[in-house]
Amino acid sequence: MAAKKSITAGKIYISASFNNTLVTVTDEKGAAIVWGSSGASGFKGTRKATPFAATTAVEKVIKKAKDDYGLSEVEIYVKGPGPGRDAALRAIRAQGIKISLIADITPIPHNGPRPKKKRRV
Repeated sequence: MAAKKSITAGKIYISASFNNTLVTVTDEKGAAIVWGSSGASGFKGTRKATPFAATTAVEKVIKKAKDDYGLSEVEIYVKGPGPGRDAALRAIRAQGIKISLIADITPIPHNGPRPKKKRRV
């Protein structure tokens, strides 16, 4: 395995669904260095979907990124409507990492799929 390089600035992608919260830390080019989730943090079933589980997942990932790579400044990209959104942001702020950008990249349909046919009674 190659030696771990020092990455001071990076990006954090948070995908918050109704069932789980995924956290990925990448370098500036977008190559993943550390990732984790509520499920990987030991939560199962409906407890994965809680803000506490999201906080725990973020804390684990940030600690690993700080210890192994020296991460100190991040851009945060949040996707999805789940309950872990705000909790994840609070957890990152509490870890003492400088946040340069917070962006919401939730996909929004401009027109969406074709609607169901009109009901005839």
